[in-house]
Amino acid sequence: MAETLQCDVAVIGAGTAGLAAERAARKNGASTLLIDPDFNGTTCATVGCMPSKLLIAAGREAVQISRAGLFGIEVDGVRIDGPAVLARVRAERDRFAAGTRKSIAGLPEHVAVRARARFEGPGRLRLDDGRDVEAKAIVIATGSAPILPEPFAALGDAALTSDSIFELADLPRRLAVVGSGAIGLELAQAFAHLGVKVALFDKGERMAKLRCPKVHAHLRKTLEENLDLHLGVEVTPAPEGEGARLHWSGASKGDALFDKVLVAVGRKPQLDALDLDKVGLELDDHGVPLHDRKTMRCGDSAVFLAGDVAADLALLHEASHDGAIAGRNAAAFPAPIPIERSTALGITFTEPVLATIGEAEEDGAITGTTDFADQGRARVDGVNRGALTLYAAAPHGRLIGADLIAPAGEHLAHMLAWAIQNRLTATQLLTMPFYHPTIEEGLKQALRTICAATPIDLPSDQDSGTPSGA
Repeated sequence: MAETLQCDVAVIGAGTAGLAAERAARKNGASTLLIDPDFNGTTCATVGCMPSKLLIAAGREAVQISRAGLFGIEVDGVRIDGPAVLARVRAERDRFAAGTRKSIAGLPEHVAVRARARFEGPGRLRLDDGRDVEAKAIVIATGSAPILPEPFAALGDAALTSDSIFELADLPRRLAVVGSGAIGLELAQAFAHLGVKVALFDKGERMAKLRCPKVHAHLRKTLEENLDLHLGVEVTPAPEGEGARLHWSGASKGDALFDKVLVAVGRKPQLDALDLDKVGLELDDHGVPLHDRKTMRCGDSAVFLAGDVAADLALLHEASHDGAIAGRNAAAFPAPIPIERSTALGITFTEPVLATIGEAEEDGAITGTTDFADQGRARVDGVNRGALTLYAAAPHGRLIGADLIAPAGEHLAHMLAWAIQNRLTATQLLTMPFYHPTIEEGLKQALRTICAATPIDLPSDQDSGTPSGA
C-alpha cells in the first residue's frame, strides 16, 4: 500500500508564489508540504527578472558610453565582447538562483517534497514517486511556461524563448523578436543596444497594452532609433540554413533572414498535468480555474491558486502577494479572509522606462500630460525624452492611474502607485516637496493640468518652474 503523507496545506510548486504560500500557511499554524520536482529556484531568478535585467544593464552601459560625446568626452576603441556579456548574465543569474535554493534548503525538516503531483480527488494528490498526499487545502502555484507555436518550434535551435535565450554563447548578428509585450520589448531593445541587428514584430498595433496614444508614440519613436519595428503584421517563419527566414504581411510586407528568433508571444499556465477534472473546478475559456483574487480561492473548493498559474498579473510582487493570500486562507479554510489588492503596477525596463499604473481614463475622467523633451534635469543628464499621462477621477482630481515612458520611470511609477493607493488628489500631491532639479519635478505639469480642471484651487506657494536662486 502506498505511503500517505498528511498535512493541513499542500503547496504544488516552489516558485515565488509557492514559497510565499507555504510560508504564510505555516506562519498561520498549518502543517505544510511544499511539492516540486526540481527546487531549482524561481522563474524571476532563473529565466525572468534577473537575467533580463543583467542583459539590459549591459546594453545600458553600451549606450551610455556611446553618448559620451554629448558631454564633450571622446571614447575610442569600444568593443562589445558578446561571450563576456552573456557569461556575466549567467554567472550573476546563477548567484541569484543559488540564493533562492539556499532559502529552500532552510525549510523545516520534511516540508520539501521532491516530486510531481497531480490530483486524485478533492484534498488528495498522487505523487510520481508512488506516494499520496492528503491535505485539508491545496495551493496550486505551478507557474507558467513560454508559448512556442508549432511553426516556430519547427525552426529547431534557431527558435528561442525567454527560458533559453540566456544560454546563448555569443550575441547573434541578426535577431527577430516576435511579440511586443514586456519580455519582447525589453530583450529586443537590450540586444539592439549591444549591437545586434534586431527586428521586432507584432500582429497588434498597440505595444505593451499601453492605454495612452501619446506615450505609445514616444515608445515607438524610441524603439525605432535602434531597431526595425513592424506592427500590425502576421509572421510566417521557415528554417533556412542554421537560421530562419521570416515573411511578414499586413501593415507592411517583407522577408528577412535571421540567425535567431525570440518568440515572446506570451506564457501559458502550467496546469495540463494536474488532472484538474478530478477536483470538479469551474474553468475559464483558457482552462484556468475561476477564482476570487481577494482570497485566491477557486469557487467553494479547498483549492487555491497563486502566481503566474492564475493568469492574472504575471509580476513578481503580485505572485508573492498571491502566495501570501492563498497560504493564509488555505490555513484558515473553510473561512477565507478577503484581502484588498494593491494598485496595479507594471514596469517594463526599456530605455526610458515604461510603466502602467492603476486604472485607465474613464467617462468624465481628467487627464494631465508631461513631455520630458524640455524638462530641466532630463536635459542636464541628456535623457530628455518621453511622456507621462495622469488619469484622475472627476470632480475632485483623485489620481486613479498613469501611463509613462520617462527617465527615472520606475521611480516615478512607484511614487504614483503609492499616491493612487492612498487616494491622493492631484492637489494633495502637488503640495508635497519637489526638490530642484530632479526628474520628479516633471510631474508638476501634468498635476497642474488636472488641478486647473477641478474646483480646488492650486496651492499659492507653488513655484512657476523658475530654478531656485535664478
